[in-house]
Amino acid sequence: MKVTDILVQCLESEGVEYVFGIPGKEILDLVDSLSRSNQIQFVNVRHEQGAAFMADVYGRLSSKVGVCLSTLGPGATNLLTGIASAKLDHSPVVVITGQAAFERQHKESHQYLDIAKVFEPATKWSIQIKDSQRISEMIRKAFRVARMEKPGPVVLELPENLAEQMISSKPLPATSVPQSIPVIDSLKAAISLIQQYKKPLVIIGNGVIRQEAVAELHTFIETLQAPVIHSFMAKGVLPKHHPLNFFTFGFNKNDEVLAAIKEADLLIVIGVDFVEKLPKEWNEKKLPILHLDAIPAEIDEYYPVQVELVGNIKQSLREFNRLTIPTKSWVPFGDLQEKIKKSYQIEEIPQDFKSLPLTIEKVLHIIEKLSSKNTIVISDVGAHKVSIARTYQPKQPNRLIISNGLASMGIAIPGSIGAKLACPNDSVICITGDGGALMNFSEIETAKRLGLSFIIIILNDSILKLEQETMNKMFGKSYGVAFQNPDFVQLATSFGVKGGRVSRVAEFENMLKEALESSNELVIIDVSLQI
Repeated sequence: MKVTDILVQCLESEGVEYVFGIPGKEILDLVDSLSRSNQIQFVNVRHEQGAAFMADVYGRLSSKVGVCLSTLGPGATNLLTGIASAKLDHSPVVVITGQAAFERQHKESHQYLDIAKVFEPATKWSIQIKDSQRISEMIRKAFRVARMEKPGPVVLELPENLAEQMISSKPLPATSVPQSIPVIDSLKAAISLIQQYKKPLVIIGNGVIRQEAVAELHTFIETLQAPVIHSFMAKGVLPKHHPLNFFTFGFNKNDEVLAAIKEADLLIVIGVDFVEKLPKEWNEKKLPILHLDAIPAEIDEYYPVQVELVGNIKQSLREFNRLTIPTKSWVPFGDLQEKIKKSYQIEEIPQDFKSLPLTIEKVLHIIEKLSSKNTIVISDVGAHKVSIARTYQPKQPNRLIISNGLASMGIAIPGSIGAKLACPNDSVICITGDGGALMNFSEIETAKRLGLSFIIIILNDSILKLEQETMNKMFGKSYGVAFQNPDFVQLATSFGVKGGRVSRVAEFENMLKEALESSNELVIIDVSLQI
């Protein structure tokens, strides 16, 4: 059997449903083998970066590994931003790239780059397949490494001369990733540590969502009764109106939520990824740390760990909850929760906004009002990402996707395709600035061709607002941040997609409601923001 036929069988054994990519000469054998699979759909995209973003978001939402494919050279390098994004956002992705045959790799050769080396710093494992007989082993290892905490991307480079070889091999059976829990002495030490302090504060990161530990987290929080804050990517771990929810940290040193940290005397940090915000930014006082995560704590001057609970977060919390956790009920000084709500504009001011111009906060309140508990919102990167992290409150965990590691502009539209394929029965709302929208707007054709339905909200102000605001603060002026936009409604029409333009609250609310009710359409809403 041909190597690529075996490779496809290996992908099927791993439960792969979709492979995102663009065909190219060096991977045509693999594309041909995919054409005969009854399980896997090859999704031909319009740009390899889009393929990587689709695989990233699909991996986050499906509890499976996202897979993307490219040819050698420029096809592979086009994947790089999306793959680096998956690395820093800890999304499980396996990448297969084509490569030149062995006989031309030792010299200057058309489109040849050492892709394995190019991807090395952006992946957990990046390697060229040199022996076709090892294909089953390498695919099995790739998926295992991609899934293990912290999840991330793996790249396998397949030279074209190997792709067409005939071999006798079978897929290795897929096995679960091993899980560990802390020893009882560590659990007892954690209890003892909490008993020593009066004002512990719980800080939650995306690891809790990745390891599906939200229910166990709630049990712990309800017993401890201490205030809780969370990172951008962990939004939804607590309901909006939970009395212990003190909302999101990770913006800047003046955020109201940091007052809770400054008043605390112990930080209980669960599943936090430093890539979202380094401890120096939120633990200036170097408060003692109880670290609970799948892997040991990173060494950091501003992260002075006293006790570590290392193991699967779900299982670790389950074991921890079986012990007698002390109750440490306390409330931060000065009605802090209400101050945060007001500063972050979490609660809509009760008055008639319907005739007023739109702001990003009003857009978010309407989305929150009209969306169901299963609605998935995907944020692109820009000033609106910060507003979403402050203001928008998802009704469930893992229902708000924010790229906050590499923070990659252009993720939202292709990411929405990955989301809709992962969760076909859930509404998907993509929020993108006009800067990020045009980076991968071509994937609208991919979504239309696949018959997918989701809503794209384009925040239209003809400016890179975050950069404008930062330059104004630094230099008293901005430069190089303005541009002109096409007519997004006409552009939508050219793709055969429904489009509309709104500038007032009532207009947006009506159009979004209609789009959510029309669950079989792809809709683009051009939102003219008040500047």
